[in-house]
Amino acid sequence: MIYSWLLIITLAYFFLSLSSLGNKLVLAGPSKPTSFTFYVGMLNISVLIFLPFIAWSFPNASILWWMIAEAIVFMLGLYTMYWAIEYYDVTKVITTIGATQPIFILILTWLIWGEATLGRNGILAFILLVIGNIIISLGKNAKATEGYLKLTLLAALFFAVDYILSKIIFLSVPFLYGLFWMRMFAFFLAFILLVSKKNRKEIFEKKTVLNKKTELTFMLANTAGGASNILQSFAISLAPVAFLPVVNSLNGLQYVFLFFLTLFVSYFWPKALHEKETKKIIIQKIISIIFIASGLALLVL
Repeated sequence: MIYSWLLIITLAYFFLSLSSLGNKLVLAGPSKPTSFTFYVGMLNISVLIFLPFIAWSFPNASILWWMIAEAIVFMLGLYTMYWAIEYYDVTKVITTIGATQPIFILILTWLIWGEATLGRNGILAFILLVIGNIIISLGKNAKATEGYLKLTLLAALFFAVDYILSKIIFLSVPFLYGLFWMRMFAFFLAFILLVSKKNRKEIFEKKTVLNKKTELTFMLANTAGGASNILQSFAISLAPVAFLPVVNSLNGLQYVFLFFLTLFVSYFWPKALHEKETKKIIIQKIISIIFIASGLALLVL
């Protein structure tokens, strides 16, 4: 049986791979974690396009605090991720977060909802997907410093909590209504970054990371990222609680798509990414793709 959420999350990770490719181009030089967090937060205003399709009312107290908490955790996850990217390789950071986040989600799901029934195929699929994610996250250098692990694992934890809070909200309110208010609160939270004079200087300085050469790439990348976020949220709203770890572990599809997109870009624009895939790395990625494909196959049987 092919679950509707499985098709949606696959499309979501395709858009996320496009976003990742664009961000790899933008983040090739020194990154600015505050700037990126602020601008990505600002892009959440795009959810206004859904306003005509929802029943207008301010969230009641029973769900309001969950929405605010989700927005806070989402923004903290972004900032921690960009902070890690400032000091470490962007590809390695993103893949490490992607490899560890499903494990956190599995633990949190069990703590909140108790024993979940994935079924034999679901459990095996989850294991294969996580193994595939871990293999692909090893990258060119498997060494990880204490500082690297602290930042990436903290970011993974924030994003895992964001997943869980999103599901709690979608269990209580309609999808578009919940998505609209979660992203609007994230938009308003971005303004908190302007309180600090140091942050304002970094965000609005002329030589910011968003110069003329990278601004279009950044906007296109985060438009694709926004589409991915909406589809991912929709998949979370549709998937049973038991399958939340599986939904997230499918993020390995992002790296499968990204692998082929990177090969395409490297072939036609070899100087764009400044990356060379060695034979060892290509074999490693192919092995991870086999694990991910096997896990995906188990889900549709």
